[in-house]
Amino acid sequence: MSITAEKHINRINIAESAFRNLLLLSVIILVIILVAVFFTLLVSSMPSIKAIGVSFFYGKTWDPVIDQFGGLPFLIGTLLTSFLALLISIPFSLAVGLFLGEYFRKGFFSGFFRNVIELLAAIPSVIYGFWGLFVLAPIVRSFETSIGIAPYGVGIFTASIILAIMIIPYSVSLITQVVSLVPANLKEAAFSLGSTRFEVIKKIIIPYTRSGILAGMMLSLGRALGETMAVTMLIGNSHIIPTSIFSPGNTMASVIANEFTEATGDVYLSALIEMGLFLFVVTMIINIIGRRVIKHFQFND
Repeated sequence: MSITAEKHINRINIAESAFRNLLLLSVIILVIILVAVFFTLLVSSMPSIKAIGVSFFYGKTWDPVIDQFGGLPFLIGTLLTSFLALLISIPFSLAVGLFLGEYFRKGFFSGFFRNVIELLAAIPSVIYGFWGLFVLAPIVRSFETSIGIAPYGVGIFTASIILAIMIIPYSVSLITQVVSLVPANLKEAAFSLGSTRFEVIKKIIIPYTRSGILAGMMLSLGRALGETMAVTMLIGNSHIIPTSIFSPGNTMASVIANEFTEATGDVYLSALIEMGLFLFVVTMIINIIGRRVIKHFQFND
């Protein structure tokens, strides 16, 4: 081997080593930031943890006047709106993802619809909130009147619909990608055996991409759990446990947004920060469970 070739190989090895170290450094920095955020929230929550204790997690009363803070209504509101929004969005996300990934992979219509989906993801949440207040809430109010329940207009159901619209672009993007990566020979083999397009989608594409579809759903759920402004404008901001999906409620993010600037006492402010810590932990737990579910389906594939 010539000296020139050895120098070239050495340069490649040095560059590859430097790139690998850069990636490792990036991962370490992200882990440090995550740990720093957790401990910052934990330290700032200590006055509330000492004053309230574990009753914060199962208490039903939120009354800053008497320094009584219970986060259970907000936990229920957060989980109810997020999972209901996910349930509403699944058919639309799957349909649009299959449409763009299988039927219209290229061309003008494909590019147009992809741009529309990206635009939906780029719209600020406050715009969704205004649209929900002036357009969606009156429709929901009329529907509630027609079925004989209290016509609030705002509430869990209204906030969930807006959340569903907001999270659809995230799952659609990932579903479109995984559907377009299905090997063509698998689909051609099914077509050659007389399968229809529907049968190919049902028996080939969806089973082959189910782990990717679940990943898209979990990405959407993570987005829904932390949404603040649109939910704050539409959920009704009630500090009680909702009795139905049409009842007003509150989420952990919305109560922080509503009351953080008004928190005067040390325990009150610390309780709101502890609510943020609570949301952080809940989101992390749900993401861990979601990753285990995705790995289970990948292993079964």
